[in-house]
Amino acid sequence: MPHLPSALHIRPDQIGAVAFGVVATVGVVTYIFWNRRPSAEEVERQRREFLATRGRITDAMLIDTGLDRRVETEPTGLNLEDSTPDVLRYQYKVGGVGYESLQDVARLPEHVRHLRVDLPIQVRYDPKNPGNSIVVAESWSGLRVGLGSGVSATKGKGLQERLHPRD
Repeated sequence: MPHLPSALHIRPDQIGAVAFGVVATVGVVTYIFWNRRPSAEEVERQRREFLATRGRITDAMLIDTGLDRRVETEPTGLNLEDSTPDVLRYQYKVGGVGYESLQDVARLPEHVRHLRVDLPIQVRYDPKNPGNSIVVAESWSGLRVGLGSGVSATKGKGLQERLHPRD
């Protein structure tokens, strides 16, 4: 390359090596940026959204909200009637097969406030994997909520025992 100053004489194989290094670096940075793994919270949100939009609906029975245990452990003076459960345990049947499942609802408190356990609920499940189910999501809820007469979530365990005694 006679037109370059003597200090910048670069051989063609050096240009190729530098170009390969730049392309490789850009490729690795792009791969890391675009292929980062979603967090566990994001995976759970995507699962809920999939089931809320494409899942089949069936009837279910709410078994436990966990609030009855919180009544025993929380200091007195707290209004647990307005508390929200962290976990919902429920039972449902699909094709004659019974399923019992838990859903963590700690990140969905606005959807489980004033929960009623004296009424049936609805579950959305994946028809290809009926064990994959939800009771509540950001865009859908199978729960019966509301104020009014009925059994609150903290008193529901006694009702469930009367309705469905365990042998």
